[in-house]
Amino acid sequence: MALSRALYFSVLIAALLLIVPSSAVVPHALFIFGDSLVDAGNNDYLVTLSKANSPPYGVDFAFSGGKPTGRFTNGMTIADIMGEALGQKSPAPPYLAPNSSAEMTNNGINYGSGSSGIFDDTGSFYIGRIPLRQQISYFEKTKAQTLEAMGEEAATDFFKKALFVIAAGSNDILEYLSPSVPFFGREKPDPSSFQDALVSNLTFYLKCLIQSSDFRTPNGIPPAVTELNIQRIACSKRDLGSLAPPGFDNALDPCCGGSFPPFLCIGVSNSSSSLCSDRSKYVFWDAFHPTEAANLIVAGKLLDGDAAAASPINVRELFAYEHK
Repeated sequence: MALSRALYFSVLIAALLLIVPSSAVVPHALFIFGDSLVDAGNNDYLVTLSKANSPPYGVDFAFSGGKPTGRFTNGMTIADIMGEALGQKSPAPPYLAPNSSAEMTNNGINYGSGSSGIFDDTGSFYIGRIPLRQQISYFEKTKAQTLEAMGEEAATDFFKKALFVIAAGSNDILEYLSPSVPFFGREKPDPSSFQDALVSNLTFYLKCLIQSSDFRTPNGIPPAVTELNIQRIACSKRDLGSLAPPGFDNALDPCCGGSFPPFLCIGVSNSSSSLCSDRSKYVFWDAFHPTEAANLIVAGKLLDGDAAAASPINVRELFAYEHK
């Protein structure tokens, strides 16, 4: 299980993709796609076994006063942290929330869904989830509504100033690697074929999203980002030392819950002995998901990191990038 958690966290970081606007402006909206790394509560509106809507989830989430919101961590997700760092006053709401359209022009929309994947069938064990393809379809509806409400010129400017974040692929890889999980009810392909299919599907969805959002990124950036992530998806377990930087005491054990099914912090009270006393010292919140403290480090690397952490350039550099 320790190996699975380390690999999972490695893949979560590796599969985080960024699609950015061409003008050097601070975004006033984030459009977020992916799995439980970024889910802001969409699964709360689904019939699913993959939910984080009970305490102590959200215990450190300031925007909710410590109440659970459907985020699979104790506080902010990577996307929440990036949005705050880029000037947002509150996180992008989940798409399925009743008030999401009203908040969209200020904060954007979060389409992320726990247990979902690049493949449509990924996460079927948990019943309800929103695969990446469906998330992009939801964005297309958002775009149509925005065009109708704002008009083409204003809507085009709005999307050019937005940040698009995708965190996907980890659940697909975990299900493939797990000996106890059937691979969509059929024999598992060889690793090379699986990797090729995963990358092919992801590339296709990225192209669909770029075409749907109708904005242009700086020349050369999309191919470089895609290639970088293709290489990282192919990687296996990373050095565990990178998962426990200075300040962390525990890189493997979950702060909440255990290392056996159901893996989540279900039925664990805030005062329970099974909840670690100092959440800032743990990399993992539950058996699979990072703590806010770990998310802060990952988000910081994406925002301001060097080429080893964010390539070809980091997010702040991208927003200072002048399209020639």
